[in-house]
Amino acid sequence: MEPALAYLHYLTILLLAASLTVELVLCRPGLSAAQVGALARVDVLFFTAALGALATGLVRLFWYAKGLDFYLPNPAFHAKMGLYVVIAVLSIRPTLRFIRWKRALAQGGPPPVDAEVRAMRRIIHIELALLTLMPLLAVLMARGIGR
Repeated sequence: MEPALAYLHYLTILLLAASLTVELVLCRPGLSAAQVGALARVDVLFFTAALGALATGLVRLFWYAKGLDFYLPNPAFHAKMGLYVVIAVLSIRPTLRFIRWKRALAQGGPPPVDAEVRAMRRIIHIELALLTLMPLLAVLMARGIGR
């Protein structure tokens, strides 16, 4: 069971990174209604993948891998969890904007203002940059570096 769970954990992390990358590609000034709709759908996928990565990671933490006694004292573990929380908090604003844009367009409103789109794009860039640090922390954590 542990190898299957590890595989599912890695798969959800890849899906999380891929969906965030797709958001970055889609979120550009001059968004059409179709692109806004796609952004909202991809954001749901991002959220689902983030929850899946968290759930599988927690199951591995509590019942598989090296266990709580190995990971909890490790500062790399705390840094990794902190990054996860920061990325989650950063993602709230784009998610709310994507929903607002989709609703406004559905009611016949104007497309999103380019400055607002660029601001959301900047946040997505930051999320992706922070996400790239998580594998480094995972490697350090798994090898007990920092304990």
